[in-house]
Amino acid sequence: MDDIVLDASAVLAALNGETGGDAVEAVISRAVLSSVNLAEVVTKLVERGMTETQVSLVVGALGCRIADFDAGLAYRTGALRTGTQQHGLSLGDRACLALAQQQGLPVMTADRIWSQLDVGITIDVIR
Repeated sequence: MDDIVLDASAVLAALNGETGGDAVEAVISRAVLSSVNLAEVVTKLVERGMTETQVSLVVGALGCRIADFDAGLAYRTGALRTGTQQHGLSLGDRACLALAQQQGLPVMTADRIWSQLDVGITIDVIR
């Protein structure tokens, strides 16, 4: 059972031992991550020099569920542009929020700007 949606920034905080990462580690086994946000995490790990095999091992060890990004989430992500554009949210950010809306779950992020959003879900900013 999923309790929370994780943003890529939250996962990276946990992986990098950054402030707030401990909060992510406490819930990660009950969390869900959009496949779009997974791509963001993978990108950052590859940019840091990890091989695809190493990245696969790190991601596999996370223990969270990965949610496929489907057409319904694509429409919801696009629709979020209007209410989030002034805050500079990326497609990945909106994909995370869309998944949280769809699942009726809170979201955990390291992006402080999200605390200013009013998108109908609870947002937990870890730092």
